[in-house]
Amino acid sequence: MGESANEFRPGLEFDVAALGRYLEQQLQGFAGPLRVQQFPGGQSNPTYKLTTPRASYVLRRKPPGQLLPSAHAVDREFRVMRALAMHSDVPVAQTWLLCRDASVIGTEFFIMEFVEGRIFWDPALPELSASQRAPLFDAMNDALARLHAVSVHRADLVDFGRPDGYLMRQVSRWSKQYLADELAGRDPNMDRLIDWLQKHLPSSEPPPSIVHGDYRIDNLIFHPTEPRVLAVMDWELATIGDPIADFAYHVMMYRMSNASIPGLLGRDLAAMGLPSEQEYVRAYCRRRGLPGIAHLDYYLTYCMFRLAAIFHGIRGRVVRGTAVSPQARKYAAEVEGMASVAWAQALRTESA
Repeated sequence: MGESANEFRPGLEFDVAALGRYLEQQLQGFAGPLRVQQFPGGQSNPTYKLTTPRASYVLRRKPPGQLLPSAHAVDREFRVMRALAMHSDVPVAQTWLLCRDASVIGTEFFIMEFVEGRIFWDPALPELSASQRAPLFDAMNDALARLHAVSVHRADLVDFGRPDGYLMRQVSRWSKQYLADELAGRDPNMDRLIDWLQKHLPSSEPPPSIVHGDYRIDNLIFHPTEPRVLAVMDWELATIGDPIADFAYHVMMYRMSNASIPGLLGRDLAAMGLPSEQEYVRAYCRRRGLPGIAHLDYYLTYCMFRLAAIFHGIRGRVVRGTAVSPQARKYAAEVEGMASVAWAQALRTESA
């Protein structure tokens, strides 16, 4: 199979023959010829489907170029996915191989199984009938509650992150990252939010857990026909932290509606067959044995600020010419809009 059969985005190509030789030596059962197709997603870590006559795999790699020391840590993704597959009932893809030798394809990478199923990009689930939607939401809710219930000791992930002061550190981290990227510019709502989030930080935090960091419907693979999550994807931001912050980021879909990040704001959820935000929160609390969630509105403000900061970082990469995703310019244009939504949420929180 010739090189022309492979599909890469510009600047993210690699030597397919070299990868094939490496996998034949290191991955049991692997046999070429090998075809590579890059997936359209993978905002941070480029991801590729590897197809051979006998099996399909997925390769996830660090992007090429100069990177922040702690960014794009594919070894951390590999570790948490392997631990969850071995020690929990959280649905994740099986991981096969971690390669730290950057000389093989230019950067570190890992190989995991290719999970066949459905991926939905819009939480409104326009592809489905009203009767099919609620069961998928319930499965999505269940998978996150399972993750937050995993014992870090049993999963051998005690040293995977600092358990104390997670929210305070996250507010500080994203504030500093925003302020440090001068090329991406400043926004007055972001500046206000940095001050507001520090002043209104909750005085206590829940017991820490493994957190995903980017739990959205488009990071899940559902069974081809059943309302069941087969695999949670994209573990780059996973750590030990505050499970409510993780859940609030997910619940943010109820408070948002824009072109880049589809949401449910303003939709007739009952007519669509979807649970309300309150029903969805209650379902999570029931699964976790919680009486309710204090400070949820603060957490939602933080999550919106964090998302605006992520968009701001993407804008910086666009300006520098190092953005790896074709959606990068679209996300980069969302900084001001997302910051405005976050500041409006902060003001609602104060008046509640």
